[in-house]
Amino acid sequence: MSTIRILAMGLALLTAGCESTYYSVWEKLGVEKRDIMTKRVEKARDSQQEAQEQFRSALEQFKATVSFDGGELESAYRKLNSEFEDSEEAAETVRERISDIESVADALFAEWEDEIDLYTNANLKRDSQAKLNDTRRQYAQLLKTMRRAEARLDPALDAMRDQVLYLKHNLNARAIQSIKGEVVSINREVDKLISAMEAAIKEADRFISQLQAG
Repeated sequence: MSTIRILAMGLALLTAGCESTYYSVWEKLGVEKRDIMTKRVEKARDSQQEAQEQFRSALEQFKATVSFDGGELESAYRKLNSEFEDSEEAAETVRERISDIESVADALFAEWEDEIDLYTNANLKRDSQAKLNDTRRQYAQLLKTMRRAEARLDPALDAMRDQVLYLKHNLNARAIQSIKGEVVSINREVDKLISAMEAAIKEADRFISQLQAG
């Protein structure tokens, strides 16, 4: 990485509380808000792919725990709790990435709208306005699918958390037997989450392609 990019990244970190300064730094290096938005959508998509795998892993560990047949109960619990905590972290990353997209989208659309007023050529102005409107519609659909996936995070986490907490205070074979019936409901919530994330990932890929083409 070049020295100038390293310096820019350092400045961006120092000014993380001021988005306009952050964008200004990158624009001076030739990185426009559209480029930043593309990168943030990619990161949001990737975080959802990673979250899918993490929740699948946590579900498998839960199934393994309730199928426990002899051995060290404490070890089984620690593995399950670790998977649950990793799932919480993955969920938080997903939320942060979506918020990052919203931030740059607001800045991009505001700048685009202001610059449309600078056109003197009516045809170019009309074409730019049409592209802005189209991009906004595409973005609205993207955000809708991502927020829908985000809304499925808490039900899946809540279903897991209840069982992890129960085992924490009732770590015995009887307790494990008593939560076996919860596998179905946890599986259902995780499946809903993964399905919603799959839709969001596809929408992100579509939006990225449209941005790069436009």
